[in-house]
Amino acid sequence: MSLVPKRAKALLAVAQGKSYTDAAKEAGGRSGEAVSRLVSRFNREGLAALEPRHGGGPPVIYAAAERGRILSEARRTPARDENGTATWSLTTLRRALREAPDGLAEVSTHTIWKTLKEAGFEWQRDRSWCQTGVVERKRGGEVVTVIDPDAEAKKS
Repeated sequence: MSLVPKRAKALLAVAQGKSYTDAAKEAGGRSGEAVSRLVSRFNREGLAALEPRHGGGPPVIYAAAERGRILSEARRTPARDENGTATWSLTTLRRALREAPDGLAEVSTHTIWKTLKEAGFEWQRDRSWCQTGVVERKRGGEVVTVIDPDAEAKKS
């Protein structure tokens, strides 16, 4: 069960007059304190309080625009003279992103790896990154990109 139905269930139980502890138990949780914070946030923000947020840990530095920049750089074929490589490794990709005028000055290899994995890229035996389920084929004298709609189902 996702968090949104659990949170909604807890709020409904409180609205029916149940205690925070009972509402937590009814929603599948344990903490009446968490329900108390949820009710307080709901009173401040309304339905937006039901949506999941950042779950702790270091703050998210690279949002959608920065992740898009990482992916666009990874999809670009590296120039051997400029980038010093024929295929991207995490380190060469990090160097290119850090040195680019519109790049990301402090991006880490872990952030790049995580972004590529979330976008469906896999590290191949030929030491290159490949987007899972996407392949280029020659058809009728031209190169065509073929996308497998079942790629996610086949991975698991």
